[in-house]
Amino acid sequence: MSSTARAAAAPTRLDQVDALRGLAALAVVFFHYTTQHQKLFTPATAASFSVPWGHLGVNLFFIISGFVIFMTLDRCRQPMDFVVSRFSRLFPSYWLAIALTFTVVSIFGLPGKEVSAWQAAANVVMLHGFAHIPHVDGVYWTLEVEMLFYIAMFTLYRVGQLSAVHRAIAVLLSIKLVYLACAQFLSIDLPWILHRALFLGTAPWFALGICVRQLTQLAEPTTTPAPALKRSIAISVLLALLTIAWGEGWHMAVLAASLTLVVHAAALGRLPMLRLRLLGWLGAISYPLYLLHENIGWVLMNQLLARGMPIDVVVALALLFSLALAHLITQWVERPAMAAIRRRWAQRQQGHTASPRSV
Repeated sequence: MSSTARAAAAPTRLDQVDALRGLAALAVVFFHYTTQHQKLFTPATAASFSVPWGHLGVNLFFIISGFVIFMTLDRCRQPMDFVVSRFSRLFPSYWLAIALTFTVVSIFGLPGKEVSAWQAAANVVMLHGFAHIPHVDGVYWTLEVEMLFYIAMFTLYRVGQLSAVHRAIAVLLSIKLVYLACAQFLSIDLPWILHRALFLGTAPWFALGICVRQLTQLAEPTTTPAPALKRSIAISVLLALLTIAWGEGWHMAVLAASLTLVVHAAALGRLPMLRLRLLGWLGAISYPLYLLHENIGWVLMNQLLARGMPIDVVVALALLFSLALAHLITQWVERPAMAAIRRRWAQRQQGHTASPRSV
């Protein structure tokens, strides 16, 4: 394949991965609007359908994050490129989501989900969970995990050890196995703070995403065969699946292997059904949809149910509202803010480059 052909194919491949992210977000939304809403608020009638497995979309998110973050770091020219990239992607929409969710819940109420103003303010750094501060919205727990993963990967990159990522994976997963062994055989619970700081509960899923990224690179015709890297990838995949099987059950290990294969196929552009424009749009709005759907959606559902609307109609309206809101946030906040921040960073870099010449 020529360099031009590869450049043309790359967006399609990433579009398919983005489509998977959109489907993962939609699965989580359906889980919260059917199964979880019924559990927490026990409406008079249950929806005619339920998606009790929808929360597994989060596991797909983690695999995709492993893929994307390793790819991003691999392409960075300098450390701040990664920092600016992640900040511009995550925080503008997140801060707006905090403000909107806090306002809506404060006005209309949502039993068991209200937080104070100072607790909402503490959410802005994404790591408030370490101080036992409640989330403005329950889905934020995954953002904390993602942030810890970013920090770990950035540290690896910063010390020039990104190529040693499989040794880091082996260390993390070995620690997780020690935790599991101590709990099962010795009835000893090791410190939770270390488990949380090292994101040991989700590390295997991120590891699988990193392996997918490297396998995708090895599949490119111009890539030189690397037997040692292939062995490292195979060991990391097996170790990740073993850790998931022991900690979460063999059924989850089977799911992890299946999702890994799906993400790999999407990364190679081998899932043409994911090229539908609707799925592309869903992938584009997936982050705001994930951030804003839960508490705001539940408030809307409870308000509509109190007015006597049928539950299935309520679920449909909540879904349509969340999709529309996510679309607006994507168009008016996420993309403009991301473009402005990255443009400002690029201009600053150009200024630094031009400065010595002028002197």
